Amino acid sequence: MDPKELYEKIMNIDSQIRFATIANKDGKIEHTGHREGVTNVLTSEESKKSLQRAIDSWNARNDLSDKIGEGKYVLAEYAKIKRITIPYGGEHLIYLTTDVQADHTKIIAETLKLL
Repeated sequence: MDPKELYEKIMNIDSQIRFATIANKDGKIEHTGHREGVTNVLTSEESKKSLQRAIDSWNARNDLSDKIGEGKYVLAEYAKIKRITIPYGGEHLIYLTTDVQADHTKIIAETLKLL
């Protein structure tokens, strides 16, 4: 699926998804955007750094995948947002932020169905 099409389908899952990025595991952003009307918590530069940290963490986890299995997703909850990272197609990651009260279980399940 085209990254822009995937982005649009993900954003349509739940109105509490604030931001979504599809990037390769080297950090190259293939599509990104935030929901209209949402005030970004991080600057563009801070978002890029956060994405790179998520990619680095994901790659480090994969070092253990032969023993524990491949990762399905990572959820981090903060005081102001939730951050969800999901692998896509072996070489890509989906990086989402949501409102704190969002139903992350539903968002993750629906995103995985798209893949």
